[in-house]
Amino acid sequence: MSDKADLSAWVGPDYPDFPTLQGRYARLERLRADRHSADLFRANSESDAIWDYLPYGPFRRLEAYQDWINRDWAGQNTVFYAVKDLEKGHFSGVASYLRIKPQIGVIEVGHINFSPALQRSRAATEAMYLMMRWVFEAGYRRYEWKCDAANRASRAAAQRLGFSYEGIFRQAAIVKGRNRDTAWFAMIDREWPALNAAFQHWLSPENFDTRGRQIKSLSDLTCGVLVAKDPQAG
Repeated sequence: MSDKADLSAWVGPDYPDFPTLQGRYARLERLRADRHSADLFRANSESDAIWDYLPYGPFRRLEAYQDWINRDWAGQNTVFYAVKDLEKGHFSGVASYLRIKPQIGVIEVGHINFSPALQRSRAATEAMYLMMRWVFEAGYRRYEWKCDAANRASRAAAQRLGFSYEGIFRQAAIVKGRNRDTAWFAMIDREWPALNAAFQHWLSPENFDTRGRQIKSLSDLTCGVLVAKDPQAG
């Protein structure tokens, strides 16, 4: 969509309300305490570090984690999904849509919390792909990623996935008693065809050798789409 496109007849896309997204390596389901909390609590117990840049956690008891899942997230314009690694057969990650604005076609991905076992896996990458594919196929114009500027791993992940760097909002929040500068990233609808092709290439079984090692990196496939690179993402 051109920056100068006439949007006077703009009709916003649907609010994300689908129950599942299914891929080759990953499956996403609407997060429910009764179905997902046991798997997720067990996976999360592998490392406290995965909570460092989130405003909640770690949780020491299953019941406390279930209470967190059961919060009124809908009232905060947030929709959570549990991520299942289909190869390993367990739910081991969480991600959400938030700050959902169908009226202007803008939506954000966040609350990403992948266990160490899920990180750097094909399932983790495909989960992110499935969420962004739904966004653009639904008709959204802009997909955002924001993270603590101190979180180098998140910044690198955003760029690897094809989000362009848009700058730093200084002293944007206080999280767990610490200042948070927020790094902003986004992709827009006209970039999606090239990004979609990059993900399809990377996720293809032919892009992995017999030991599961990638042949072509996703960063190499998406770097040509980036409008701006993060100078500190590496």
